[in-house]
Amino acid sequence: MSRHIIYAISKIGIMAAIIMACLFAPSAYAQDTVKLSEEITIVEETPVLNSGNTAWLIVATILVLLMSIPGIALFYGGLVRQKNILSIIMQTLLIVGVVSILWVAFGYSWAFGTSFMESGNPLGAIIGGFDKAFLHGITINTLTTGDIPELTFVMFQCMFAIITPALILGAFAERIKFSGYMVFIILWVILAYFPMAHWVWGGGFLQQMGAIDFAGGTVVHINAGISALVMAIMLGKREDYRIGHPITPHNITFVFMGTSFLWLGWFGFNAGSGLAADGLAANAFMVTHIATAVAAVTWMLIDWFCNKKPTTVGACTGAVAGLVAITPAAGTVDLLGAFFIGLITPVICFFMVAVVKPKFKYDDALDAFGVHGIGGIVGSILTGVFATQYITGEGGVEGALYGDWHQLWVQIVATVVSILFSAVITFVLYKIVDSLIGIRVDRRVEEEGLDIYEHGESAYNS
Repeated sequence: MSRHIIYAISKIGIMAAIIMACLFAPSAYAQDTVKLSEEITIVEETPVLNSGNTAWLIVATILVLLMSIPGIALFYGGLVRQKNILSIIMQTLLIVGVVSILWVAFGYSWAFGTSFMESGNPLGAIIGGFDKAFLHGITINTLTTGDIPELTFVMFQCMFAIITPALILGAFAERIKFSGYMVFIILWVILAYFPMAHWVWGGGFLQQMGAIDFAGGTVVHINAGISALVMAIMLGKREDYRIGHPITPHNITFVFMGTSFLWLGWFGFNAGSGLAADGLAANAFMVTHIATAVAAVTWMLIDWFCNKKPTTVGACTGAVAGLVAITPAAGTVDLLGAFFIGLITPVICFFMVAVVKPKFKYDDALDAFGVHGIGGIVGSILTGVFATQYITGEGGVEGALYGDWHQLWVQIVATVVSILFSAVITFVLYKIVDSLIGIRVDRRVEEEGLDIYEHGESAYNS
């Protein structure tokens, strides 16, 4: 019996010694562990879909679509006379349909493709290539930015391509031929929007330069606003347009409803542009709302002081100006930046609408340039002033207010490039389309209304 006890104790001792040696001795076991650890660190993890980020981006995509239909359709439709509201609705619907087709055919590939850049083709600084034409190579399992389906990203960006040409409608409302407008918009989206989206977001030269445009200050608002001004000037004034006698909107309730959809949809526009449901999205959500609120109140007060009445149209216009201006800055500014962007922008936009437009006598019918163009310019430049590392993180960009003047100059250069490019493209396209099929309607059509003559319908029937 004693022999068995001694044998068992000896076995336990040997096992304990082995365990202690493995734990504490710098032996071959420890070296193997290090090697195993080293091997693990070099193995790349397979991207895993993040359902939270994906769900948020789907919601954001829906919100951005609400900005076009019904947002822009109601906002612009309420501002025109009742004989022309259906023309605005039809123009908006055409954009949603046609641009969506162009986007999946080759627009997404031009903006976010990589074949030209990867092959060293100099065109890579201008357009992405044709590697993703008709969404080639993109399956339901293809992820982008690490953890969201690329198909979701395609749809999200499609909504940006839709809203941009829709903003131009306000400049030439009530006097453009539907056929000429259709051809112009198709060419404009292909030659103006797709390339600029690549320049700023798809790895093009403005992005490489370090220009900040979180959600579309240059790509969307400056691009559309400058084109709107060029179109308004070249198309000429409406027949009954008189300086100092603004044409009365036919349905201000529609204007308010459109503004509400724009304000709501803009949360998807800005907060969705970080492509994640995280703190950056939360900040973009907050600064978007505050800048808009400040801008709406500021415009209302200016309107009250200058015209003796606080108007609904004025407050709605101010809100849109604030939404526009905060767009490029939403991913880099904090509450301070949002407040001052919301305060400064409506002052400048009001001056452009109330003073500059009458002085130079151009008929920007619904102030697409005065609000979107100027708001985009102001917002793009002020991004270079108020950007802060409190939002961008340690080592991130900062604006001139915090000592980095370089970023301000980058923003100015990007703004100037956007202005010149949009102006030239619009001028050339107008000349081509006008010479081929004509753009402006006949005088009688303009007098009687585009709804009946262009579409054979009336919005209001007794």
